[in-house]
Amino acid sequence: MFDLSQAAPRAAKLTALGIGVALLATACGGSSTPSQTGSSSAASAGIACPAPSAGAGAGNSQAATNTGPVPPSTTTTATPLKIGSLLPTTGSLAFLGPPEIAGVNLGIKEVNDAGGVLGAPVTVTHRDSGDTKTDIATQSTTALLGQGVSAIIGAASSGVSKTVINQITGAGVVHFSPANTSPDFTTWDDKGLYWRTAPSDVLQGKVLGNYMATCGAQTVGMIVLNDAYGTGLQKNVKAAFEAAGGKVVAEELFNEGDSQFSSQVDKVIAAKPDAIALITFDQAKSIVPLITGKGIKPTQLFMVDGNTSDYSKDFQAGTLKGAQGTIPGTFAKDAFKQQLLAIDPALKDYSYAGESYDAVNLIALAAEAAKSTKGTDIAAKLKDVSEVGEKCNNFASCVTLLRNGKDIDYDGQSGPVTFSDAGDPTEAYIGIYEYQDDNTYKPVREEFGKL
Repeated sequence: MFDLSQAAPRAAKLTALGIGVALLATACGGSSTPSQTGSSSAASAGIACPAPSAGAGAGNSQAATNTGPVPPSTTTTATPLKIGSLLPTTGSLAFLGPPEIAGVNLGIKEVNDAGGVLGAPVTVTHRDSGDTKTDIATQSTTALLGQGVSAIIGAASSGVSKTVINQITGAGVVHFSPANTSPDFTTWDDKGLYWRTAPSDVLQGKVLGNYMATCGAQTVGMIVLNDAYGTGLQKNVKAAFEAAGGKVVAEELFNEGDSQFSSQVDKVIAAKPDAIALITFDQAKSIVPLITGKGIKPTQLFMVDGNTSDYSKDFQAGTLKGAQGTIPGTFAKDAFKQQLLAIDPALKDYSYAGESYDAVNLIALAAEAAKSTKGTDIAAKLKDVSEVGEKCNNFASCVTLLRNGKDIDYDGQSGPVTFSDAGDPTEAYIGIYEYQDDNTYKPVREEFGKL
């Protein structure tokens, strides 16, 4: 357990951030001693992770509150709420686009099924974010702002968001990411308009660093994407692992757009680490075969949200069996998956779908609370609808309470949502997943932390 410092007001911009991690159904405790309670994979190089939590990832999502008919809005708007999305359909994070877009579309559908916002249907326009190798995000943002959107959901990549955040917030529009995890956004001069449902990598880094130590690793090598996401997560993983008594023996960087990784792989393997952390995007498709081809076992590999994906069509069976990865957010439960599949039957991954769905609901509810579809008015109410009120978990139940004069506390598919003054979640789950013989992954445990 680590000490937790409270988030400072946005004006103070959080000069420091501590974190407490409360572990759920796991033996993780920051020790470098391997667990004796079982292993989720064959022991290798001293790696023996705790056995999976009972029922991890099983069951249904929390049932939606039954409120009956949604009362009509007492305030109507001549300017219907328009939302844009800036999510990846091309580039190194394209695998995250489908679940995020499905989450947005499901949220929009449910809002409109409940009568829309302030008496009018909500519309959404989707645009590609690309990645940092292109200027697609800037072009897409310009197009969305030209359509008069009040909020833009995206980007997935922290590096991409950095290229457009000033453009979006400078226009008085809410910039709301479901997947940005760089700690840099906590202190960004965003005029109170930047928000996210994904927790800062202070949390994911703390969980992953501690988890590798709990699995018995005493030394770790890291291959890291040299951008805001990669180096920010690297810093926090390293700090946690070393605080748990381990040593980082190699840290090799590469740049977005690189296609050759042999040098980085060779240098990391030469350091003979017990475990290797891959902090990458889809470059893992090239890096993993290089590592396993050198005799490193998949049970020594630890991945992150940028690359924990379905590799069933990319690698031979067994290539990743026993490798593990972390993804912020609670596990997508069965009922929510079925709802998403009704939106997009081709979905293979569910990463950040809940955070995207929650972003739509929070924006819509903040507009209702503000009785306005203006971006700055919506931003002023986002924190209010996330805390200190009657609990509710979908648009229909929450907007019913609002229209009946109640304060609400929205908690959604990504887990509990309570914003700091800086627009960050103050609490979140991190899911840990293990790869199977077919190179797909399944949930093995969840860890909960407060920021």
